Amino acid sequence: MRIIINGEEQNLSLSEDKAFLSQALDSLGYKPNTIVVELNKLIINSKKWGEVLLKDGDNLEIVSIVGGG
Repeated sequence: MRIIINGEEQNLSLSEDKAFLSQALDSLGYKPNTIVVELNKLIINSKKWGEVLLKDGDNLEIVSIVGGG
């Protein structure tokens, strides 16, 4: 499956019928509590990542949250 992540096309080895957002993020090495995810210009609530299916050509923007003071 080919999707665009932060402007770069990438191939993910996920079955299209089971390509949940949560699995994609896990395979990419992201920690769920440190990111915000936008899928095709819509922010996806982290509670729904396990329900959202990705499809070929989707566009993901992943932003890491950084704390500081």
